[in-house]
Amino acid sequence: MDKYGIIGFPLGHSFSRGFFTEKFTQEGIDAQYLNFEIPDATMLRDVLHHNPELRGLNVTLPHKQAVIPLLDELSDEAREIGAVNVIRVRDGKLKGFNSDIIGFTESIRPLLQPHHTHALILGTGGASRAIRVGLERLGIEWTYVSRKQTTHSSTERVQECPMLNYSDLTPEVMTTHTIIVNCSPVGMFPKTDQAPAIPYELLTSHHLLYDLVYNPEDTLFMKKGRAYGATVKNGLEMLHLQAIASWRFWNE
Repeated sequence: MDKYGIIGFPLGHSFSRGFFTEKFTQEGIDAQYLNFEIPDATMLRDVLHHNPELRGLNVTLPHKQAVIPLLDELSDEAREIGAVNVIRVRDGKLKGFNSDIIGFTESIRPLLQPHHTHALILGTGGASRAIRVGLERLGIEWTYVSRKQTTHSSTERVQECPMLNYSDLTPEVMTTHTIIVNCSPVGMFPKTDQAPAIPYELLTSHHLLYDLVYNPEDTLFMKKGRAYGATVKNGLEMLHLQAIASWRFWNE
């Protein structure tokens, strides 16, 4: 029996195993999907050694960048983004892909309006890189928001990434940036009483808040945005779309 799975730490929040287990059952696919909760990305070698039937893996926090040196090859998109969330295992070789960008762009596109021209990206981790490239492909200008007063450390545009601190989110910034994408784990189960520290009182009906968090389905970030008239959406559809793309990458 072929095996697929996900690596990350922790994995209590992940819906991927349920998604693929249901897919395998409904479509009569003789395969198994497993959670591999590993605190260090280098433990990927152990996962592969003890599971020779593995054909593919999803990658989640905090390993989307750390796995890259362990791979034999990267897709063009994964190289451009600088993060991997899909690994294909074939003939002993590992190829990394990024399906986050597919899931995000297909999920947010129907919500976009003409006034959605500038976005704030909350967080600078592996997922934020896919969101950044996705926004660029949608013709939307973007700015990172970080809790730290630092420059972005991506390999492709070091020192060039526009960056704000949460204290820099003035009325002018909030009026201009009508898309806000939460790429941080803030608000994720079990810490559901938390939300990114943006000035919610400056939100209007022109704002679109997109939360990559999908557990809980209605995050505090979304609830606070909705209270001020903003359009809100969680990352569950993105998860489904990127999972479908993952299956395609594993089997292409």
